[in-house]
Amino acid sequence: MAPSLNSSKSLHDFVVRDGNGVKGLVDLGLSEVPEMYIQPPEERIKKEESKSWDVPPIDLSKLNGAEHEKVVDEIVRAAETLGFFQVVNHGVPLELWESLKDAANTFFSLPRENKAVYLTGVSRSAKVKYGTSFTPHKEKILEWRDYISLTYSSDEDALQCWPNQLKEVALEYLKLSSKIVRDIMEILITKLGVELDDSKIEGLIGIKKVNMVYYPPCPNPELTVGIGRHSDIGIITVLLQDDIGGLYVKVESENDAEKGEWLEIPPTPGVLVINIDTKQWKV
Repeated sequence: MAPSLNSSKSLHDFVVRDGNGVKGLVDLGLSEVPEMYIQPPEERIKKEESKSWDVPPIDLSKLNGAEHEKVVDEIVRAAETLGFFQVVNHGVPLELWESLKDAANTFFSLPRENKAVYLTGVSRSAKVKYGTSFTPHKEKILEWRDYISLTYSSDEDALQCWPNQLKEVALEYLKLSSKIVRDIMEILITKLGVELDDSKIEGLIGIKKVNMVYYPPCPNPELTVGIGRHSDIGIITVLLQDDIGGLYVKVESENDAEKGEWLEIPPTPGVLVINIDTKQWKV
């Protein structure tokens, strides 16, 4: 049963508790964003006030050639400054990108009952979590997105627990992106003057996850956000963008963390985005 668009509680239950997500809300044929998604002006990104990313991507294939040290320096410099950079020739084929996007669209387009079995508190596996927003049971204003989070422990476990629409392609992406993470981790550790064996490097990498985020079409995108301002919880994130865009990175002011400017990182075919949170590093 569709909720009353005049009742925030019934809308919230429809989206969050029942597992319809924002996708289900959009399928109702909304002509405007419900009040519970309208962000205060200070939380919205003003595109006209942002700048475009103009840093060329780092070519990871050159790590195996004469320009190895140059590429290492570029990675270290990016990690020490903004913490974001783009990479090309990373080993993730474009065919896999398209398969990932198709798989994600297939999953999020499933009927509610097929997705709701993975809701928090319902999912039979703690390694699979489907939901919407960040903490929707506590937030007064929700984010305009649905997501599924797949935690990796072993190939066997992933193939058994992850949704059929996603498991094979997500597992392949995780393996290829994990190699990128490991290469970057080794570069940064070496630059710190620390020598670690393989097992300890794997321990530093820690938990591996594939997070897929879906942003349904929005009637008033200027009033809401897909994901609000945040820092990633992982040490290194490998981000594959689709062609919609909307990724912004804040360059903080040296004197005031609340101030600074936003940079838009546009999606580019064949280019992955790397986010390094050096604040979490303990070697």
